[in-house]
Amino acid sequence: MDFSEQQINRYARHILLREVGGEGQRKLLDAKVLVVGAGGLGSPSILYLAAAGVGTIGVVDDDTVDLSNLQRQVLHGTDDIGRPKVESAREAVAAINPDVQIVAHAERITAANAEAVIGDYDIVADGCDNFATRFLVNDTCYFLNKTLVSAAILRFDAQVATYRPFPGPDGEAPGPCYRCIFREAPPDGQIPTCAEAGVLGALCGMVGSFQATEVIKEILGIGESLAGSLVVLDGLGTTFRKIAVKPDPGCPLCGDAPTITDLSVHG
Repeated sequence: MDFSEQQINRYARHILLREVGGEGQRKLLDAKVLVVGAGGLGSPSILYLAAAGVGTIGVVDDDTVDLSNLQRQVLHGTDDIGRPKVESAREAVAAINPDVQIVAHAERITAANAEAVIGDYDIVADGCDNFATRFLVNDTCYFLNKTLVSAAILRFDAQVATYRPFPGPDGEAPGPCYRCIFREAPPDGQIPTCAEAGVLGALCGMVGSFQATEVIKEILGIGESLAGSLVVLDGLGTTFRKIAVKPDPGCPLCGDAPTITDLSVHG
């Protein structure tokens, strides 16, 4: 597969896997993944995607590193406090794997730039911390036919899902989109943020790694996709529930009579 000797050594444990091999590792090196948010979930996702050899990783985040981030955002260190998270991410990835190119998007995704940013990537991993961005990313991925692997976490609870509301690579039926499960954002203040309610740092590592695993599976086309399922994790009870979810014919985005036909709904 035209690997250097260093690459053969670096990815040896992948190449040994029958489901990956040299061909799969080449797919990873050629892949382009956008990670939305370089925080509690994005940190482990980015680190493991980089270690796996995903060749291009875009990172969208307009924030700077704060001391309170370091309890869970393992992409950043104490010396990074005050720096843009995308720059800290670039240095951390370079230290892990020089094969990987980090594309820094030091901005917030908005209706004005979402299609331009997301359009350059094969798969999107969303670990953002607010509903407005989560719905915008979902809608944009739907319009651009991009696979979305979404994760969310609060306190000791988390959820992970893959949204592929179009036929799969082997002709699988389209799955639901995010709006099929969560029709619209809750009113402001109804659900607390992590800053208000807290979050267990180690659980972020577990869920972000889980998210990276699902991204890698989608790139390689191996295993059972989470498309059509929602995994709910209870960290205190140590339980996982995998819930089957079907497309909603009444979904305003991907249903039989959609009312959301462009991103103007996001203002």
